[in-house]
Amino acid sequence: MESSSHGNGRIGRLLIELLLIEKKVLSQQTLYISYFLKKNRIEYYDRLMEVRMKGNFEQWIKFFLWAAYESAEDAIKTIDELVKLHDKNYEVVKKTGRSAKTVTKVFHYLESSPIIDIKKTSAELELSFNAVSNAVNKLIELGILKQTENIQRNRVFAYEEYLGILRKDT
Repeated sequence: MESSSHGNGRIGRLLIELLLIEKKVLSQQTLYISYFLKKNRIEYYDRLMEVRMKGNFEQWIKFFLWAAYESAEDAIKTIDELVKLHDKNYEVVKKTGRSAKTVTKVFHYLESSPIIDIKKTSAELELSFNAVSNAVNKLIELGILKQTENIQRNRVFAYEEYLGILRKDT
């Protein structure tokens, strides 16, 4: 079970990010400040202790601003990598001939749902099961999608390169 102080920290970080969104400093939740704090755990706790023991908030605010800055830099790098991946794969997908429209639709869906199954994707995109199945097979052939397990029924597919960028450093 998690102690309430850890929960309070998460809630506090979330509230700060939501405040930045409300003030239009951020357009959506993209900062992962918790990762920075986890990487710098000892300094994080030392600075919290400094606030508790001496009431020194200024050093905490500077540290937290540095965390926000580093998290923003990391988010920008990640977004840039995702854009490059999108552009590279979109160029390949556009050249798939007659099936390009359906393959493109499934490809765009992968960027919001990088792990899919054919039945759910078919329902979400309002396409036939066979159309999605053919598009998935084409995306596998192009090296964009991979089947996650070697099973025949209820197969699940992953956009591994996309997930790899999102999982970086976690």
